[in-house]
Amino acid sequence: MARGSPVDKVLVTRPAGQAEGLCQLLHDAGYSVLHEPLMRLEALAELSAVQRQQLLDLDTYQHLIFVSANAVRYGMERIADYWPQLPVGLNWYGVGAATASLLRDYGIPVTAPEQAMNSEALLALPALRSVFGDKVLIVRGEGGRTLLREELQRRNARVEDFPCYRRLCPQIPPGELARRLQQAKITVIMISSGEGLVNLLALLSREETTKFRDTVLIVPSSRVAQMAVDAGFGAVVTAANASDAAMLRALQDWTTGSGD
Repeated sequence: MARGSPVDKVLVTRPAGQAEGLCQLLHDAGYSVLHEPLMRLEALAELSAVQRQQLLDLDTYQHLIFVSANAVRYGMERIADYWPQLPVGLNWYGVGAATASLLRDYGIPVTAPEQAMNSEALLALPALRSVFGDKVLIVRGEGGRTLLREELQRRNARVEDFPCYRRLCPQIPPGELARRLQQAKITVIMISSGEGLVNLLALLSREETTKFRDTVLIVPSSRVAQMAVDAGFGAVVTAANASDAAMLRALQDWTTGSGD
């Protein structure tokens, strides 16, 4: 699809319950939108003994980091069970604007990167540059990147993970996703994360992936963009971050031919 070409329909792939804002924004901007979640989320049913102790000892940590909005949604439910009144003296962090906003809804003063929404941007925050001997708890989903933990450990922090949910690939029969994309005349797919891209590739056969290689992918970071290029997609547009506004702006720049 050439830069500046008309867009038939945009596919939004955010998980169920988290796509309404982006879909409405796209609709208001004049785009035709289809929502097809490429990831489903599930709370971890039971806390381990280690996790229960982490929550009991929450007031002994110096830094509490939430790596996504989902980490806030699932993690704060667990924290509230143990701390109806949140402990004082902690430094709270969110990976980006949406994560920070959810934390502020709890009345929490939070520090977050202003532009990029990733581990690299968090690590660049002044408050996390000197953490020698500090205890850090990272609230996250199962799996995912380990850069944040590894770099903070390199800075001699005492780092622990608190996984509170898992990301799962949706259960779609073989060939069904390709059929839906073709039937809806999807020309642009908005990918919200690396896991979403991995699931897209898992749900398309090799032949189907080749068939859709000219579909424009709007992705939230240069890391995910490289993953898409490595997978064979030729039209990859990198948004400033994963926010609704940034994803829309990237699409608008592409359709008007004003992007880089």
